[in-house]
Amino acid sequence: MPLVLNEEQNMLKDAAKDFCRNNMPITQLRKLRDENSEAGFDRETWSQMVELGWAGITIPEDFGGLGFGYTGMGVVMEECGRTLACSPLLATAALGAGCILHGGNDDQKNELLPRVAGGELLLALALEETPHHSPYGAATVAEYSGDAYNVTGSKKFVLDGHIANKIIVVARSSGKAGDREGLTLVMVDSGADGVDITRTIMADSRNAANIEFSKVQGELLGEEGKGADVLDQVLDIGRILLSSEMLGGLQECFERTVEYLKVREQFGVPIGSFQALKHRAAQMFCEVELSKSVVLEALSALDESADDIAELSSLAKARLNDTYNLVSSEGVQMHGGIGMTDEYEIGFFMKRSRVCEHTLGSSAFHRDRYGVLQGY
Repeated sequence: MPLVLNEEQNMLKDAAKDFCRNNMPITQLRKLRDENSEAGFDRETWSQMVELGWAGITIPEDFGGLGFGYTGMGVVMEECGRTLACSPLLATAALGAGCILHGGNDDQKNELLPRVAGGELLLALALEETPHHSPYGAATVAEYSGDAYNVTGSKKFVLDGHIANKIIVVARSSGKAGDREGLTLVMVDSGADGVDITRTIMADSRNAANIEFSKVQGELLGEEGKGADVLDQVLDIGRILLSSEMLGGLQECFERTVEYLKVREQFGVPIGSFQALKHRAAQMFCEVELSKSVVLEALSALDESADDIAELSSLAKARLNDTYNLVSSEGVQMHGGIGMTDEYEIGFFMKRSRVCEHTLGSSAFHRDRYGVLQGY
């Protein structure tokens, strides 16, 4: 698979870069945080993103999307990562739309996907129930009663859960927590009776929520007990697209750090001339370049429906977890004391990296998963 962008993808990347820098700079994140924004993102900016077609990049044209592919979505996420842009793009356009696209029936696709592409519908995937990522760890119960499913249980760390119009709940219709079989995806309205949503603001000032479900009625996505087949696909999509966002963030952090090494002087010379800092910068450069290749290969695999998507998603997420951690930590350290202050933006990248590391799987989770997939 080619590890380069084509002309159209490069044009999209340039357009996304201009838009993010002009409309979603880090100052917007700071403003949302300081004002304790109720939504956690700027709705006017989101409307502009929708007008650009970003909410429907991966949605086929038959359902009102652009059908531009996952590499196209990846370059947009990368540019969003450079400015730490706050938006429902990952939760709605990647995870939520992915569940409908891969698990929904024709009626659900025809009704819901055009609304996602048009920015009318915000989605959230309610998966986690424990402090660590556990795709099959659901103990939330889904029981069929009459003509609907009743969902009862608790979910944690639901990305954009407090702003979603519909929540896709990973529940269990049979078996016990940890079993792959028996998972069922149920879609519920966020305003339905029995839904109790508590917003949580994370270290990176992003949105998440803890949600309680008490006999909440919802509709089935996919087959009862076979939700893992859909979930595996959607989580791999989410992991690769989140890795794309992380790639943008770590590149911006690295470039800012190198620039600071050139202008900050000690003993009458730029600190970038010190050999120890040169070595540390060189190591970061190598890790950044490797990360670029890993992410692009994973995005290409999604577009080509390759057989090794699962392995590449874990490879990308583990690699980007480690690289973002390294680059953001080194960035703060090389800035010295001012790197720890809120006045300088470099610290925002470190906060974002730590949250991303534990979203959709830590490095330890993905190294273990990669080994299992390889037969070890």
